[in-house]
Amino acid sequence: MTFPAGFLWGAATASYQVEGAVTEGGRGPSVWDTFAAADGTVLGGATGAVACDHYHRYAEDIGLLAGLGLNAYRFSVAWPRVMPDGRTTSAAGLAFYDRLVDELLSQDIVPVLTLYHWDLPQALEDDGGWPERDTAARFADYAAVVHHALGDRVHQWTTINEPFCAAFLGYGSGVHAPGVRDHDTALVAAHHLLLAHGLATRALTEQARPGHEFSLALNFAPAIPDGDTPAHREAARKFDGIHNRFFLDPVLGRGYPEDVLADTEHHGGRFAAAVRDGDTDVIAAPIDWLGVNYYAPARVTPLEDPHAPGNCPLPGLRGLDVLPARPPLTAFGWEQAPGTLTDLLRWIHDRSGGLPLVVAENGASFVDKVVDGRVFDAARVNYLMEHLRAVHDAIRLGADVRGYFAWSLLDNFEWAMGYTQRFGLVHVDFETQQRTVKESGRFLGRVARANALAAPAEGVGDARA
Repeated sequence: MTFPAGFLWGAATASYQVEGAVTEGGRGPSVWDTFAAADGTVLGGATGAVACDHYHRYAEDIGLLAGLGLNAYRFSVAWPRVMPDGRTTSAAGLAFYDRLVDELLSQDIVPVLTLYHWDLPQALEDDGGWPERDTAARFADYAAVVHHALGDRVHQWTTINEPFCAAFLGYGSGVHAPGVRDHDTALVAAHHLLLAHGLATRALTEQARPGHEFSLALNFAPAIPDGDTPAHREAARKFDGIHNRFFLDPVLGRGYPEDVLADTEHHGGRFAAAVRDGDTDVIAAPIDWLGVNYYAPARVTPLEDPHAPGNCPLPGLRGLDVLPARPPLTAFGWEQAPGTLTDLLRWIHDRSGGLPLVVAENGASFVDKVVDGRVFDAARVNYLMEHLRAVHDAIRLGADVRGYFAWSLLDNFEWAMGYTQRFGLVHVDFETQQRTVKESGRFLGRVARANALAAPAEGVGDARA
């Protein structure tokens, strides 16, 4: 199973999840610093204050990435490190990413830069955050500053990672920072995040150099109905609409889906008022590829009353429940269904008219243990192998997939779950910061070096983490 020439093989991280050093180098507080410091918001009272100490250990971590044989690193820039108040540039903050990018290039690793992975400067949240339209304009300014500083060396640019999570989990269900619980507010925040993507893409394009490529990363959850009646298909339509098409379609120039607007109109009308003339044209600014983040499908079932509130706290979702995931499960309780990734990539390919795709995040949490200096994470090796087969199947069937990034390079701060979930190709002892490469990391490295799907090393498939 050979992959296309030039295929990107990498691992991904996010600034707040790995960097630590939250008060060093002039960094200002982010919404996640504030959220994690509040009682009861993060499991175990954990914070990202130290995380993986990547701020100080980046050279070691990049060395591990290079040693595995991966050729790309998807990382995010911390807006409050570059602009502590969300507006004023910090030379010290930019200097860290200068050093990071130079280290990557010295190891022949392609830097794939994400401008926003949820760590909004607290100063901007104090001014209204993503429900405030001005935040989108501030983001475009920030994007231009980072591009001016690093655009001579970084060619791959992603504006925003998973606006779904930043909006619907941050301002809707409140399980992520800043912890607001209001669906109408969440819809407004989602629009301004997409608007920020469009404004930033325009700003980046204006100062782009030859070879620069621009994208954003959306997280998808294919909706699988548990039956084949009209009611089941309607339940799947509703979930797919708010989770997937609400974010994808405007980026593709289709505007917001009319059926989703009808599903959400009962929330109060602030979203409709927030969408101004010309906004959807801005959101549809041309991109060079789309980042596809995929972990698991969602199984849905209709309720007898189509207007009854269900058990899924997303805007507009009435008349359906999300069913428990079917085994086999990850440690997070997520279903392992690699075939749905093939279907998803083909669906996006068809819906977008052949837009190039990159699997920007895919991975699994399992219970990992270091035994005699090794981590035999057979379950993750199997997960990666099956999902890489799914990616290869999508390519074989016509999808233009150009890269795969495992989530994550390192075990890290897993948002509201604290340090209880391990996704890394590299095990991190959070007490000592000792790094131990897992068998899954070695497996993915062999695939990357061969640019073809290889079998696990002898004995790994029988190991138990």
